[in-house]
Amino acid sequence: MDNEEIISRAKKYIQDEKIPFFREEVEKLLAENNMKELEDRFYRDLEFGTGGLRGIIGGGTNRMNPYVINQATQGLANYVMKALPQKASKGELKAVIAYDSRNFSDTFAEAAALIFAANGFKTYLFSSLRPTPELSFAVRELECDTGVVVTASHNPPQYNGYKAYWSDGAQVIEPHDKGIISEVESVTEVKTISREDAISKGLLVIIDSLIDEPYWKMVKSKLFRPDLIKKMAPQVKVVYTPLHGTGAMHVEKVLGDLGLTVITVPEQRAPDGNFPTVSYPNPEEAAALKLALELGAKEKADVVMATDPDSDRFGSAVPDKNGNYVLISGNQMGALLTDYICLTRKELNLMPENPAIIRSIVSTTLADKIAASYGVTTEECLTGFKWIAAVMADFEKTGRNNYIFGFEESYGYNIETEVRDKDGVSAAALCAEMTLYWKSKGKSLLDRLEEIFAGFGYYQDSAFSISFPGSSGNEKMKAIMAEFRNNEPASLGGFKVSKIRDIQEQIVFSLDSKDKKAPTNLPKSNVLQFYLENETRISVRPSGTEPKIKFYFCCQAPSKEEADKIISSIEKDIREKLEKI
Repeated sequence: MDNEEIISRAKKYIQDEKIPFFREEVEKLLAENNMKELEDRFYRDLEFGTGGLRGIIGGGTNRMNPYVINQATQGLANYVMKALPQKASKGELKAVIAYDSRNFSDTFAEAAALIFAANGFKTYLFSSLRPTPELSFAVRELECDTGVVVTASHNPPQYNGYKAYWSDGAQVIEPHDKGIISEVESVTEVKTISREDAISKGLLVIIDSLIDEPYWKMVKSKLFRPDLIKKMAPQVKVVYTPLHGTGAMHVEKVLGDLGLTVITVPEQRAPDGNFPTVSYPNPEEAAALKLALELGAKEKADVVMATDPDSDRFGSAVPDKNGNYVLISGNQMGALLTDYICLTRKELNLMPENPAIIRSIVSTTLADKIAASYGVTTEECLTGFKWIAAVMADFEKTGRNNYIFGFEESYGYNIETEVRDKDGVSAAALCAEMTLYWKSKGKSLLDRLEEIFAGFGYYQDSAFSISFPGSSGNEKMKAIMAEFRNNEPASLGGFKVSKIRDIQEQIVFSLDSKDKKAPTNLPKSNVLQFYLENETRISVRPSGTEPKIKFYFCCQAPSKEEADKIISSIEKDIREKLEKI
């Protein structure tokens, strides 16, 4: 795209953008003739991917702003109206919108709500920030046809995003995702209505307690041992941080109702889209939990908990025998919760017929072994909780299994069918109960984790990613995936590659017999998995929301030290290969 076309796109954007903050950014860049920045903002439209939008906040077609939100919402509305023509013709379509603490989230949420209202949808909007899992719950509770949450999850402060949901309360998947993308790309006119007119016509309804109270009740109803909680709650102290996000109101309410002492990190309790106390508001990162860990040590907390800005991810740490807090990884918590849910259901005679857990393909296989020891099946799915929700829905449709738990390594957990997304609030509640249970047995969560390792072998899971920003980044990522796909490595880190699973091509094969290929039985996705002779698994996939490629390791070894050594040698080998591409 040449400079003339970039400038033309910028001038058109200025005409269409109604919010001065974003418009003036672009006007200033034009006045300065800053072509490098203008090119980055206008070389493309911010892509409406399979889950929605995510990008840097600012003026431009390749940024998050009201203009881009309006185009996306009109496209989504158009698709829903075409998909449900009878309801559309009767004026019966409904949508619900939620948003988190990020900068401009409230502005973007109202913009989306008014677009739906202008298209005849009865639109529900929370008056203030709410967690992503509550949006999923609200879609089902209000029997809406679609829903949107404005969030960029755990991304850095300069980002915001937009997730689209279908009537089942899950993020959209095939065929809706591609249909919505097509409609977004085809938008030529955006319908508008004022907030006052939308409210007066009954097209915009503000909701809060209508959903809050049923959601809290549902979360508490999923706990297994209310008598134990009532008895032991005074003995357990929780330090919690919402990382300047949506979680404080809900986590404090639910855990408080259970009788637990919850001490919230004061510096991080208030919502703030600038996330002033952390560089990266992600509970997966140890640095993000620094203040919580310090407060936990001061208060001698039994468990430290954290949720990310939209409260769908949950992180934790517990003290070891020396009082030093140890972070529990997403895979470790997935294993602990798998164990606790299966153990408890069996003990209390609550195990359904054909029980199953669901995990993503990059999550730990330790959970499979734990589940199997209790007679529970494990089902794999693509990365992203929408795929866990899809398998959950298939269980309900076919009756082949009964869902009891779903998780992914990126700190996402779900124990309830009323929410079709990961839920940091319910994860916090169940983690509290699990902590109480093991304390009643004289054990900590770390003690139980060590018992699991003793029974099934030591598992170490880790990951790293490499970012490729800018207009050339996408081509670089394509080249890397093509190299790994077309020139399969015979070994990684000194260990022979015994099997490859190519989910884009939907095949599994051995390098020794490439002509014998088996199906993956998974939808297509740009993911490669390499299985090594020592039972280590390496997964490679471009992020669906950020310009980066992620590498995941799942390693079984006799000890942590041995696992660290294996992973280190594999990562070194991969980085050397990347330098040559």
